[in-house]
Amino acid sequence: MAALPSHRTDDWWRDAVIYQVYPRSFADGDGDGTGDLAGVRAHLSYLRELGVDAVWFTPWYVSPLVDGGYDVADYRTIDPAFGTLEEAEKLISEAAEFGIRVVVDIVPNHVSDQHAWFRAALAAGPGSPERELFHFRPGRGEHGELPPNNWPSQFAGATWTRVPDGEWYLHLFTPEQPDLNWAHPAVRKEHEDVLRFWFERGVAGVRIDSAALLAKHPGLPDFEEGVDPHPYIDQDEIHDIYRSWRAIADEYGGVFVGEVWLPDAERFARYLRPDELHTAFNFNFLACPWDAGRLRRTIDDTLAEHAPVQAPATWVLCNHDVTRTVTRYGRADTGFDFAAKAFGTPTDLDLGTRRARAAALLTLALPGSVYLYQGEELGLPEADIPRDRIEDPMHFRSGGTDPGRDGCRVPLPWTADAPHFGFGSRGEPWLPQPDDWGRYAVDEQLATPDSMLALYRTALLLRRSVAGFGDGPMTWLPSDDAVLAFARPHGLVCVVNLAAEPAALPPYERLILSSGPLDGQGRLPSDTAVWLQT
Repeated sequence: MAALPSHRTDDWWRDAVIYQVYPRSFADGDGDGTGDLAGVRAHLSYLRELGVDAVWFTPWYVSPLVDGGYDVADYRTIDPAFGTLEEAEKLISEAAEFGIRVVVDIVPNHVSDQHAWFRAALAAGPGSPERELFHFRPGRGEHGELPPNNWPSQFAGATWTRVPDGEWYLHLFTPEQPDLNWAHPAVRKEHEDVLRFWFERGVAGVRIDSAALLAKHPGLPDFEEGVDPHPYIDQDEIHDIYRSWRAIADEYGGVFVGEVWLPDAERFARYLRPDELHTAFNFNFLACPWDAGRLRRTIDDTLAEHAPVQAPATWVLCNHDVTRTVTRYGRADTGFDFAAKAFGTPTDLDLGTRRARAAALLTLALPGSVYLYQGEELGLPEADIPRDRIEDPMHFRSGGTDPGRDGCRVPLPWTADAPHFGFGSRGEPWLPQPDDWGRYAVDEQLATPDSMLALYRTALLLRRSVAGFGDGPMTWLPSDDAVLAFARPHGLVCVVNLAAEPAALPPYERLILSSGPLDGQGRLPSDTAVWLQT
């Protein structure tokens, strides 16, 4: 089943389906155990037939991989484990031939401690211009033995590290990820140059990591719980940065999606003003439990947040940082919270899979764009990684209590009966695949009409070919409290039953697609969704 051509309008991003590729785990083209750009290029036809409009790559730059590539040492060079810059340019060009746009990941809050700037700052010493590019400070205490302030980390552990000459440097993440000083003009210019570098190579957009963290209060004051403004989250100065970025994106027709975690709806919307970012990730929806009332409120809040700035909402169920959907939805607590992650949490995968299938139709029917994390279309569960194979720093910085994020980053299964399920490695892949991964393999699912992959391929094709999907209005329809029912333009209706008992469907002319079969009386079973033409 071939996908329809990608949208070609200037505002393609308002209703696009964007597929997230975690390069280390997508496909291994050279057999060394790590996914790479050659592996992606070999599977571009798979992405075209799946029906996505764009592909977002998590960082593919040179990196020591302390934090999965989010510790960047050089933004203009592809990590040799993934390929070369020439290969990236070929991938961008070849993807365009398939009607697929490319979005790259930028990590502006920090760099790797192996970045040339930080190495020069360490060598130059206190008071040097090189150190002004970062946040170096003397310590507190009689001998400077205490950190300069009490800021909490985005990971567990300390946010300041002392260097041999006695100064401390700030890192909101790991010590190997020193924060940049965005008050310095050289930092701003460098990132503007990096944006131009990638736009000139044909990328369609940029995903901005930790987008609300760049600007810090100039005095670096102590953090006080409940006191606004926060000293390093959502500082007002950050909007000047994004206005300058937007001007560059507009030159090239590029778009931005920001990773913005903010509880305040009004302040969140400020990032989406017409002269700033185009879109931002919808983390409230991603973390929402499988509960009709909570989902309805989250959807309403999301649309209300975006309406004043006329920006499209984004919808996402999972990403490279979050417990996979079928696992999360099969647990007693179906929401997501980093603080709640623990080893050995029981999961009913059959239940989680039914809910994930229904959630797929829900997200694809909502107004706006959708992000699909690699492997979600296969219904992959969270994998249990042996403790001696865990690489995620979140695990180690928690003292070993947090299982980390590696469980959602396991290499994809392509062929059920091939070594390493067709991932392509000659030896053991960088993360071990579960023994039963073959049941989720692409070739196995392509041969199964009711598989998760078949559902996604059909849904994405219909989303392009049936009027009413994508950006635009929606209206809630009367329904029981545990049922979500809403209308889209052109008579399109989506109904999702989260109740324990089957639900009656509204009158309709045609059932377009269902996440599971209706019962013998034409009712919608529990944890099932349908698209209807009325």
